Parts: sequence; structure tokens; C-alpha cells
Amino acid sequence: MATFKCRVVSAREELYSGDIKVLVASGCDGELGILAGHMPLITLLKPGPMHLKTNQDTDEVIYVKGGVLEVQPHLVTVLADEAEHASNLDESKIAEARRHAEQALANQSANIDTSAALASLAETVAQLQTIRKFKNRA
Repeated sequence: MATFKCRVVSAREELYSGDIKVLVASGCDGELGILAGHMPLITLLKPGPMHLKTNQDTDEVIYVKGGVLEVQPHLVTVLADEAEHASNLDESKIAEARRHAEQALANQSANIDTSAALASLAETVAQLQTIRKFKNRA
């Protein structure tokens, strides 16, 4: 299977740089699968897992909070708002943040920021999906 160069970077660090065979990510219009020779495109990314199949047939799963994916003829670049390797996500902290967001929404009062609670809930769901994908890749 043909390969192509891929770079995944966030504002804090470079998470991946190398040759890959496949990239799967959640774009704003749905799930994207990128193979070598894909037509050029630029799309926004939704929070969720991004899966990379490397040149050595290993899998990388990275949580992306959002950002931009650009496909060029021989290079795919992901500029993530925030990103983290799935292996570094703390499931217990994420579950606690999810419970907190759900409680905030259930017990709404005049001083709660509903949009912030909904955004927090969506982020924790995407992080938990990333953890599940990482655990099920083996």
C-alpha cells in the first residue's frame, strides 16, 4: 500500500511526523479517510479520535479537540487546536469532568453558562470515544 507524509501538530507540540498509509479523522461534514493520492482538500476537524496507520503497520490514535486538516499531493498536515496521544488521556479524570458537566446541565440555575457546560460535555464524550478506539485497536 502506498504511503504519504503526515504531520500532526498542536500549539504545544508535534505529535506525529512520518510516513503513513491511512488517516481517519472526524471532519465537520463527517468521517474522513485519507489514502495516498487523495485529492487536495482543507477541512475543519471536530473533536474526536484521529487514527493513523503507520508505514510499519502500527496504529497511532490521537485525540484532536478541533483544528484544520489539509491534504496536499504528498503531505497531510493536521493543525490541531489541542491534541494528545490517546495513551496519555486519563479516563477517570475525563469521566469525572463528564459527570460534572452533566450535573451542571441537570441543575441549571441563573449563574450557569449552558454553552460552556455543553461544550465540556461534548469534549468529554469525544475523549472517551478516543480512549475506546485506542483500547480496541489491538
